[in-house]
Amino acid sequence: MFTLAEVASLNDIQPTYRILKPWWDVFMDYLAVVMLMVAIFAGTMQLTKDQVVCLPVLQSTVNSKAQPSTSGKADFTTVETTTGQGEDTSMRAVSFGSAPTVTPDVPLSRATSSQYQPTESGQELKKEQKDSSGRKTNLDFQQYVFINQMCYHLALPWYSKYFPYLVLIHTIILIVSSNFWFKYPKTCSKIEHFVSILGKCFESPWTTKALSETACEDSEENKQRLTGAQSLPKYVSTSSDEGSPSASTPMITKSGFKFSADKPLIEVPSVTILDKKDGEQAKALFEKVRKFRAHVEDSDLIYKLYVGQTVIKTVKFIFILCYTANFVNTISFEHICNPKVEHLIGYTQFECTHNMAYMLKKLLISYISLICVYGFICLYTLFWLFRIPLKEYSFEKVREESSFSDIPDVKNDFAFLLHMVDQYDQLYSKRFGVFLSEVSENKLREISLNHEWTFEKLRQHVSRNAQDKQELHLFMLSGVPDAVFDLTDLDVLKLELIPEAKIPAKISQMTNLQELHLCHCPAKVEQTAFSFLRDHLRCLHVKFTDVAEIPAWVYLLRNLRELYLIGNLNSENNKMIGLESLRELRHLKILHVKSNLTKIPPNITDVAPHLTKLVIHNDGTKLVVLNSLKKMTNVAELELQNCELERIPHAIFSLSNLQELDLKSNSIRTIEEIISFQHLKRLTCLKLWHNKIVSVPSSITHIKNLESLYLSNNKLESLPAAVFSLQKLRCLDVSYNSIALIPVEIGLLQNLQHFHITGNKVDVLPKQLFKCVKLRTLSLGQNCITSIPDKVSQLLQLTHLELKGNCLDRLPATLGQCQLLRKSGLVVEDHLFDALPPEVKEVLNQDTSIPFANGI
Repeated sequence: MFTLAEVASLNDIQPTYRILKPWWDVFMDYLAVVMLMVAIFAGTMQLTKDQVVCLPVLQSTVNSKAQPSTSGKADFTTVETTTGQGEDTSMRAVSFGSAPTVTPDVPLSRATSSQYQPTESGQELKKEQKDSSGRKTNLDFQQYVFINQMCYHLALPWYSKYFPYLVLIHTIILIVSSNFWFKYPKTCSKIEHFVSILGKCFESPWTTKALSETACEDSEENKQRLTGAQSLPKYVSTSSDEGSPSASTPMITKSGFKFSADKPLIEVPSVTILDKKDGEQAKALFEKVRKFRAHVEDSDLIYKLYVGQTVIKTVKFIFILCYTANFVNTISFEHICNPKVEHLIGYTQFECTHNMAYMLKKLLISYISLICVYGFICLYTLFWLFRIPLKEYSFEKVREESSFSDIPDVKNDFAFLLHMVDQYDQLYSKRFGVFLSEVSENKLREISLNHEWTFEKLRQHVSRNAQDKQELHLFMLSGVPDAVFDLTDLDVLKLELIPEAKIPAKISQMTNLQELHLCHCPAKVEQTAFSFLRDHLRCLHVKFTDVAEIPAWVYLLRNLRELYLIGNLNSENNKMIGLESLRELRHLKILHVKSNLTKIPPNITDVAPHLTKLVIHNDGTKLVVLNSLKKMTNVAELELQNCELERIPHAIFSLSNLQELDLKSNSIRTIEEIISFQHLKRLTCLKLWHNKIVSVPSSITHIKNLESLYLSNNKLESLPAAVFSLQKLRCLDVSYNSIALIPVEIGLLQNLQHFHITGNKVDVLPKQLFKCVKLRTLSLGQNCITSIPDKVSQLLQLTHLELKGNCLDRLPATLGQCQLLRKSGLVVEDHLFDALPPEVKEVLNQDTSIPFANGI
């Protein structure tokens, strides 16, 4: 037999591991000990006192030897036997019923109506007239022992007999499941190493000194010490600190680049933080932390094992609860036993009592209560495990509370262990974070810059751009002031001609920052800052002279939505594009390239599957190779401007999802290929402006879903009737051509909202034009129009009317009936406006703002 202490030792762990035991594990350990006590107590009681006592149930016929006669009804007889070493054996019979019963070979008088009348077991009834005090069964002591043992195994439910052992087995399984991750070799070694390093980092003088120096960094005392140290930063340590950065988290390296983190260049003997011995110990700890992180972050075995053992405990709880709850009602004090040993005993049925029934039932209820509490804690543990990503750990709070803004986030088992430590005491991870940071940086140049560019001065330079966003533009500085990153409400940051620009981790507090401009500014980014930009930056503008100036981390901004590249993308031999892979830009939707391309860079196809808008602005260099366009099947907007195209590229006809095509400022003369646009079912906007187009083919009617057509600044002399068969057309721009006549078919465009024909040779407006009652914008300036028909009043939705530069001598008074037209939307010579009737001018001068839908 084993003791409670021996079983409880399974639940013991090394004292140093207690920092990895959250409150729920500690509470479950105590519950397991209580369940162990229940099991051992129940087992002890069962081994010492558990027994079943049975008496036969008397019937009218017992066996062939004796045929008792009854004159009444006999229900049952209960016999209680008590055995003990060195004690006399006594039997007591109790009869129930009102009629006498005759047992074999023993004449009995009438049974009294009283329920319990005891008789001496060794006394015989000599007088029939004497009242009987019991029923004689003719069973001796050995027969009672035999039947008690038989009924113990036959009549008692199995759970009543094995309850203590089941509880013991279940509890041992739960204890082993709770502490298996501390015993399994592959995880035990990592845990032991982690706990050892954590303890040394927590007790290291370097941690205490570094955090205390951080706390008083901005204090007046620190400023005085900076002055006394010849304007050198107080927190720069002696040679004992130089090794710290080398043990920090390794920089992310991709394509030969590294995130910047300068090591300290200056030593200040008068401001010694640690002595030589402590400095060497800190350097060793940095090295250990770096190697441990590299080793542990590669896998998540500890996390999976902890989740697995928690799941096992939860499943075990459900299993125990499901089958145990069914046995509560089966534990009973009284049992009926039919042992089928009539040939040995002479009776077929026995009434038995289980003396441990009530105790077992109470212990079972107590055990169920304990296991329920245990199970609820397991469920809470699972909730905690899956509520937050425990394989990622952020030192954001530490970065906010200290100057160590370069502490990197960790992942996998390293992150999980830190989460577990936080449940014990968050101070451990805070002090541990010091050894993940490059704490020794050169601050001298930054201090001078920060003194000049204070928060108040930078706030004065913040302005609002055209998109009503807060914007800060820094030009030709020696670096980026730290106070910039305190402008947490900044939306747009522009850095221009700052060759030594460094973006620190402090940028992570600029939660509103979504747009960044780098103009001839090859900025270096710290790892934590890169993580922030990678997750939060949505729009990036990079202007450069040579492709090598593009920061390599730009190609890793996986959450970037818009990328604008302005500069020379050709290499020195001018034969191949120097743009690096864009494969990591998984969420890039808009790519804008303004360069001197001769072909579309093949690297652009890396983002082709999810790119929705591609803009290429050339400087006049002829774009020859366009085959890469065929792979961009999801592109909805395509702009090829100033690319010296002479015809519409055939590759465009493969873009089945294309909705808008802009071929501005090319050398296109003919657009006969426009018939192929019929395969582009989603094409709604076609911009062929600023070309040399002389005619529009009738095949344009095949673009049935076209809503906007821009043909301005071409060499058109007429508009074919086919254009006016586009029933969905809402915007038509044919400005600055040589069109002399507006066809009467224009009245067919019932959905037309914007019509621009400025800078042509039109002299007469057809009355059918005013059937386009949905017109909002009508641009008729710089033509030869001599009069405006009164039917202009039919354009009730008109908000902009341009008439300047014509041959008008008056304006129709019906202009006042255009309810939405105001003077600000009427572009006309002043003398024509002044000639209008006063009531019309009063209507047009009304300063009311009537909401209306914007253009397309």
